[in-house]
Amino acid sequence: MTKVELAYSILAENGYKTTEPRKVLLNFLDEDENKHLSCDEIYDRISDTNPNIGIATVYRNMQLFEELNIATKLTLDDGIARYELSDFGDGTHMHHHLVCLNCNKLIEVKEDLLGVLEKEIEKEHNFKIVDHDLKFFGICEDCE
Repeated sequence: MTKVELAYSILAENGYKTTEPRKVLLNFLDEDENKHLSCDEIYDRISDTNPNIGIATVYRNMQLFEELNIATKLTLDDGIARYELSDFGDGTHMHHHLVCLNCNKLIEVKEDLLGVLEKEIEKEHNFKIVDHDLKFFGICEDCE
């Protein structure tokens, strides 16, 4: 089952219809996993081909997707919430992010190099780690 199909299933299980705007938003988020876009940026990118979807619809649905764990919200020091499609607990670890201090560009780091550290923490503290969030701040190659 694809991530989009899984999202449709989660919507239905929670009593929500898979409306055309929701389909558009989910397919858009699935197209490129490295987007990390704000609601305004999502709206700007879909509005030309989907003029019937308003900005309020984008905001409401992204909030719903976050509540249902369909999308993950990332908020940086600039206060702007950015979204990406969830991994849906498929056993993959949440990836880490590199954040440019100049342009706020987000770059995903898929490799999880903290597995050994997590196991040590779990053992030492008798604590089951479900996930963690890690961001590295610096300057991207475009801003150097």
